[in-house]
Amino acid sequence: MMISQFFVLSQRGDNIVFRDYRAEVPKGSTETFFRKVKFWKEDANAEAPPIFNVDGVNYFHVKVVGLYFVATTRVNVSPSLVLELLQRIARVIKDYLGVLNEDSFRKNFVLVYELLDEVIDFGYVQTTSTEVLKSYVFNEPIVIAPARLQPIDPAAIFTQGAKRMPGTAVTKSVVANDPSGRRREEIFVDIIEKISVTFSSSGYILTSEIDGTIQMKSYLSGNPEIRIALNEDLNIGRGGRSVYDYRSSSGSGVILDDCNFHESVRLDSFDSDRTLSLVPPDGEFPVMNYRMTQEFKPPFHVNTLIEEAGRLKAEVIIKIRAEFPSDIIANTITVQMPLPNFTSRASFELEPGAAGQKSDFKETNKMLEWSLKKIVGGAEHTLRAKLTFSQEFHGNITKEAGPVSMTFTIPMYNVSKLQVKYLQIAKKSSSYNPYRWVRYVTQANSYVARI
Repeated sequence: MMISQFFVLSQRGDNIVFRDYRAEVPKGSTETFFRKVKFWKEDANAEAPPIFNVDGVNYFHVKVVGLYFVATTRVNVSPSLVLELLQRIARVIKDYLGVLNEDSFRKNFVLVYELLDEVIDFGYVQTTSTEVLKSYVFNEPIVIAPARLQPIDPAAIFTQGAKRMPGTAVTKSVVANDPSGRRREEIFVDIIEKISVTFSSSGYILTSEIDGTIQMKSYLSGNPEIRIALNEDLNIGRGGRSVYDYRSSSGSGVILDDCNFHESVRLDSFDSDRTLSLVPPDGEFPVMNYRMTQEFKPPFHVNTLIEEAGRLKAEVIIKIRAEFPSDIIANTITVQMPLPNFTSRASFELEPGAAGQKSDFKETNKMLEWSLKKIVGGAEHTLRAKLTFSQEFHGNITKEAGPVSMTFTIPMYNVSKLQVKYLQIAKKSSSYNPYRWVRYVTQANSYVARI
């Protein structure tokens, strides 16, 4: 695989990092890319795709924490391979800088360019392993002071037992030491699940899927062996049972359709006691990726009603009910609903005492938007919208609106019930101080309710 250029742009289009490996692409490629992404007009209701071509140049990009990571080439290369490369470059830079944002890039530009020169040589990928790069990269990162980081949302603080751990607990460089000069002997484990659910107009589940990963970030010295124990009742493959048959799956534990493991993982005892053995490489890496289509209880139930309310008018009612326990809090919830093309105005009515909620009508793409800062488990919230049309409509209005889509993040909650039972470090050392802590995160990949 060969790429011509790599660059990183801010949300404003500012050029943060730029490296031209082969001098095959015009120098104005950064402006061309940003202008195309910012004013994408081929589909009014969608953002620019991750891959597009302009004047014979292929542009590949991923957006990570608000930054555009972009690669260009004139040759025909595997799109998935380039997108994976961009994600890995972002992960390597985050491993070294600790936190990934525009400020950390600008303060560490010498280190970032040194990393890029080792990762890619004349357009060809050499390595994306943080552990391998430590032998060739010698610049020390300038660690961004905690005060310079964005404040932590109270809903984003994860609690387990007596420990309280902010979501930024793992935003530390794998090569930088504490100011005291001591190395932090810590290891962190995340279980991150992205769920896709489609509801019918009557509220029944049509499709449901979980794409999950067990992610680890290690700061342990001496390369000790780690043992991770998962659910003893974990099963791989459904064995011919129906995906949506509760009776066949009850009592049979967590059933995954398929999974794959990091190259460092040894599966000697996985079949017998569901434990994984590995020597963790430095930095952040996925221990295990898995997929699950067994029906699960969705975290939110969405009910939507749209009906005519007189000549050139209609009313929309959207209800959201949180189906998770009351000690769990979801945050950064956004609900979107496309409205009929002839909608000219929308007025909103939020429930009494609604705090941290905003509603808006995007007239350019006829989109209703409802954002909620947080939702406590078991709570129900309602939005009412009164629509005004620019012309009379004689068909079925429900066919012109919807579907409703949601995005959200739920800390310390996972719908698959996959768990890390324990983590053991084989080599005993008084300096090791691993947290007895696993962060569970559920996010929406595609959460859609038809009207």
